[in-house]
Amino acid sequence: MAQNQIQEQKQEQRLQQAISQQQLLKAQLVELPIQQLAERIETEMHDNPAIETSADEELPMYGDGDTQETADQADSYEEQREREERSDALDAALENIGRDDEDLPVYQRGASAAGDDAHEMVYGENMSFYDQLLQQVGEMELKDDERYVMEYIIRSLDDDGLLRISLDAICDELAVYHNIDISTTQLEGVLRKLQTLDPPGIGARSLQECLLLQIDRLDGGLAANPRQPLMRRVIAEHFDEFTKKHWDKIQQALDIGDTQMEMVMRDLRRLNPKPGASMGETVGRSMQQITPDFIVDTQDDGTVTFTLNNGEVPRLQVSQSFADLLKEYQTNKEGLSRQMKEALLYTRQKVEAAQSFIDAIQARQRTLTITMKAIIQLQHRFFEEGDESLLRPMILKDVAEKTGLDLSTISRVTNSKYAQTRWGTLPLKFFFSDGYVTESGEELSTREIKAALRDIIDGEDKRKPMSDDALSAALKAKGYPIARRTVAKYREQLGVPVARLRKS
Repeated sequence: MAQNQIQEQKQEQRLQQAISQQQLLKAQLVELPIQQLAERIETEMHDNPAIETSADEELPMYGDGDTQETADQADSYEEQREREERSDALDAALENIGRDDEDLPVYQRGASAAGDDAHEMVYGENMSFYDQLLQQVGEMELKDDERYVMEYIIRSLDDDGLLRISLDAICDELAVYHNIDISTTQLEGVLRKLQTLDPPGIGARSLQECLLLQIDRLDGGLAANPRQPLMRRVIAEHFDEFTKKHWDKIQQALDIGDTQMEMVMRDLRRLNPKPGASMGETVGRSMQQITPDFIVDTQDDGTVTFTLNNGEVPRLQVSQSFADLLKEYQTNKEGLSRQMKEALLYTRQKVEAAQSFIDAIQARQRTLTITMKAIIQLQHRFFEEGDESLLRPMILKDVAEKTGLDLSTISRVTNSKYAQTRWGTLPLKFFFSDGYVTESGEELSTREIKAALRDIIDGEDKRKPMSDDALSAALKAKGYPIARRTVAKYREQLGVPVARLRKS
């Protein structure tokens, strides 16, 4: 009785671990844009002979009015099927192998595109900032495992060159998918080396760290810029005041004069909050090499439909020869020799890994479809007319609530993916913006307000440009009751200088 309980506990632990790995795999694949997904599939097929391509089928087209099961329902069906399949496989394939299991080979999931040859990936004449970083890594003196981990971190950077994924999450992914056991302390050591690459600020985990890295690496150091210590104090000790532009409080804390404070402010404004974008790329890839993940079509009657762009991604299936071999082994498992038991375990592992990978690809397709459908529904007016000012306030939480997906899943879907629309090929992040709520409770899109602000500034008399107070009054006359301080913030985000510097 006790032995049966132990066996059940072991099977349950294996099942939970398998489900956890499957969830991580789904999260990893859903984040990949179409080109990187094709590379990952090619690597997986190379590592696992139980995966093969199947005949192509016509891609389905989705409309913004289509009825579709929610993400929760889809995931529940998927998880139920996984539990049943994995439970049957564990019971059928491993039940009679017993204690010798620990001596048998264990299948490890293949490496992703961040592996040894990742630095050879070049698209067109222009290199992405990822490839430029990998080129610098190739010139560093690193151990093989350090190099692999550093390349993996580089592939985890967002479009701005910052690391938004926690070190704990990266450690988990390296352990599960790449059989690399590394502590967060060791990982941080590798990250510190990566942060010495150009441009300064690359690999930072926050805006504050990004700016500090740049200050520490100012050309010429203290001799070239004697204000470097003051700049560092502003960011390290008064970052909250810095973000709110409370220069008077900062000046008082630093105990410096107006002239020196003006020079510190000028130097700080020269720092780059998006070091990845400074490498001549937009969203990490050459604009000429962007492959949209979605093809959105707007009909003249306002109907919006879309398809997923599968590009060079093949349709996959479990190899029939492997499936037949597994069935044959399981039919005769009682008379298996030690060598045949090892072959049985190897075959089962390959077939199970193949099915898990295919399931994760299909889950990615469903997740992307549900997310894009929600974006189109929420921003339907833009897809109809293409006017940026028609984009309503929308944040990740809005799409998460509409789809039933987790907030982190929506974040992964919208990262580095593009939609080809009637109005151009746009990053999914383009459709998101914060909202501004007026005193009357009306919600306005910050993008709409910025567009109105830009129109006012473009039409002003350049011999007598408008102050922020005047801009605030002009916006209020157009129906945007925005305070002067908010106008100044939006103006700076648009890259528009103050009135005295706009005078011509």
